[in-house]
Amino acid sequence: MIHVETESPFPQNLLEEAARAVLEHESEPLDAELSIILADDARLHELNLNYLGVDSPTDVLSFPASETDPETGARYIGDILISVPRARAQAEAAGHAVEAEVQLLVVHGVLHLLGYDHARAQEKARMWKAQAVILERLGLSHLQIREE
Repeated sequence: MIHVETESPFPQNLLEEAARAVLEHESEPLDAELSIILADDARLHELNLNYLGVDSPTDVLSFPASETDPETGARYIGDILISVPRARAQAEAAGHAVEAEVQLLVVHGVLHLLGYDHARAQEKARMWKAQAVILERLGLSHLQIREE
């Protein structure tokens, strides 16, 4: 199950669709659980500083987990937080809808939850390739993640 928390109206089905597309691409069980939290820059700034030591806001943060619900057996893979103001600004700069930008950030975040990274060139190439395939499946092949 995909849990979505947001203070602003946003099409929840688009977030769920993006997360499921990653799970399908990675052959993960579709009953895997994760949370997607749409927040503001202040919240992401605070988390970025507290957990990564980076004193600035960011567009998306992923917090992997590896827990299993003892009652259902479903695996909880983690939390993704997305800055809505940053997503709006990035969408405007790139000339596409904010909904598409948030879907891109969900895809990027779920890949991180599943162990992808982009710290090294080889890891980045692998992650960007998976991301491109998933975005194409979502009809968003024109999108690209911005370099951090």
